[in-house]
Amino acid sequence: MNRKQQKDFRLVMWILGLILAAYIAGRPLYWHLTEGFAAVRRDTSHPCPPCRCDCSLQPLISLPEGLTNNSIIDCMRQDPEVSEEMQNGFLDLLSEEVKLKEAEALEKHRRADMALLEAKKLASQYQKEADKCNSGMETCEEAREKSEEALESQRKVTALWELRARQRGWNSQ
Repeated sequence: MNRKQQKDFRLVMWILGLILAAYIAGRPLYWHLTEGFAAVRRDTSHPCPPCRCDCSLQPLISLPEGLTNNSIIDCMRQDPEVSEEMQNGFLDLLSEEVKLKEAEALEKHRRADMALLEAKKLASQYQKEADKCNSGMETCEEAREKSEEALESQRKVTALWELRARQRGWNSQ
């Protein structure tokens, strides 16, 4: 892009930005200004001052005591029965939660005990297998030692017989 194209592109982007800002902020601003002008026109067209009311605070129709809705006043006032009932309900919920947590902990403890017992069984089984293997190794070692002793005694006997045979004129060739 050359410089002229860059300037044109920037100008187009600025124009699009202004149009977008006018679109977003323009409509609420328009309605706000029209309401303001309408209020000014009403004030100038009606010269009378605002009305002053001396209305009593008592309602025109009074309801019996049981039918009135004083929920805000009831919420602000501490009713001992409701407070005690709410506290009992809260305590019941807490005790139920504690019981559930205790049951969950007992279940986890039971699972851990079962896993520990299973691990002990496996360890015992592996120990038995290791003992069998060790006793087998000891047996094999003893048999090897005996066979070495037997082989050595056979070599001695063979050497003795060979010596006697040579003395009597035997030749091994």
